[in-house]
Amino acid sequence: MKLNLKPFYNMQDELDRRIEREHALEEKDLFTEKILALLVEVGELANETRCFKFWSSKPPSSKEVILEEFVDGLHFVLSIGITKGYKLPATITIKDEQYDGLIQAFLDVYNDIQLLEKDHDVNKFVQLMEDYLVIGRILGFTAEDVENAYLFKNEVNHSRQDQGY
Repeated sequence: MKLNLKPFYNMQDELDRRIEREHALEEKDLFTEKILALLVEVGELANETRCFKFWSSKPPSSKEVILEEFVDGLHFVLSIGITKGYKLPATITIKDEQYDGLIQAFLDVYNDIQLLEKDHDVNKFVQLMEDYLVIGRILGFTAEDVENAYLFKNEVNHSRQDQGY
């Protein structure tokens, strides 16, 4: 999966600025709130995949539901990067290779988030982005899937702001 993140970064920056302006948060450092929000979103994504629910035979949610949760998390990964002024490579490529599995991928992302929360190093952010995209790859999402879902959810997020969400 090869994903061009620059348009997403710009759209997320526009949404973030709108939210900060409309909620009088321009002067507030929202880094820790965004870290917690990302942790919650990653948990929601894991919950929809049901990958850890060894006690249950219920299948995962639909691909569409899982993709929407994945994109919700991507919004917050990007938002964290914007908050810290990080620059990403224009394109990130996640190779078609064998991974240690979905559970390990989730644990890697949780670990990355905790490391970034303690040490705001750009390399930790890039590692988080790469590991987060690995989850999408393992779930079978294409770059086109992610792009379309991101664009749709960005519109939803703006509509929510229009409605006083």
